[in-house]
Amino acid sequence: MKKVLITGSNGLLGQKIVELLSHTLYGLNLVSLESRSVFDEEILPYDQLDLTKRQDVRKVVDSFEPDIIVNTAAVTDVDLCEKERGLAWQVNVGSVENLAYAAKLVGAKIIHISTDYVFDGNNGPYTESDRPNPISYYGRTKLASENVLLTSDVPSAILRTMVLYGCGIGIKQNFALWLYNNLSEKKPVKVVDDQIGNPTLVDDLALAILKIIELNKTGIYNIAGKDIVSRYDFALSLANVFSFNKKLITPVKSSIFKQPAPRPLNSGLIILKAQTELNLSMSGIERGITIFKNQLETINAQNSDRR
Repeated sequence: MKKVLITGSNGLLGQKIVELLSHTLYGLNLVSLESRSVFDEEILPYDQLDLTKRQDVRKVVDSFEPDIIVNTAAVTDVDLCEKERGLAWQVNVGSVENLAYAAKLVGAKIIHISTDYVFDGNNGPYTESDRPNPISYYGRTKLASENVLLTSDVPSAILRTMVLYGCGIGIKQNFALWLYNNLSEKKPVKVVDDQIGNPTLVDDLALAILKIIELNKTGIYNIAGKDIVSRYDFALSLANVFSFNKKLITPVKSSIFKQPAPRPLNSGLIILKAQTELNLSMSGIERGITIFKNQLETINAQNSDRR
């Protein structure tokens, strides 16, 4: 039985991977920064772990001896990374160095999550072989984390994704959840129409990780939604699927927000390699939002039953 260590298991992607792999024959060990797991710790073993502490990482990896480490942990708040550069580097790069060090000692493979922010967004959509040129500090840390693995002698698969959305237990707000929370309360939202990319349903990315494990793939893969659209068009589609009032959504340009970190505008990821080599069928925005809606309704129904 192959053993899989999942970092960031309490996060959105981490939760989806745990749910997916817990129905398979893999042995799992979950780690996150929080003191408790969102899952039942008697069924799914859990360790609280700060990935920036090398000896702690080595201790957990040595103890479990995983065949595969799936690393979903990162600081993904782009503006926070721009302002707190030391923290961003320590978590997004230092953690990967620590995982690579520990993985090498036990012969584990690493599956690592990266981003379209390694590109400048001047002439997307991008293939896996296009030259990275990050314009934000977050993008620079994620490119550096890729390079840690590519130069480490540890077998690895790097999955670049973007605009990840979905629902889970106690997760940070993502773009689709933010839209849902505001529009369901009839609050107006301003959404940029000049940031282009593929919104990605988190369930699809989790499935891609399972395929990478099962097919024993290494290298860089773009894993993103089928449709390349503006954030504004995505918001309109979400309003349509949920029957929200589209007049609440105002298109604006990115420049009006004066955010600390620049965003890649004309971005997007070409997913042909993943479709071909992994036999993946990624959701378009309508299908993805419909799945998201069904999951939200299930969670809301469960929450009302508990009351």
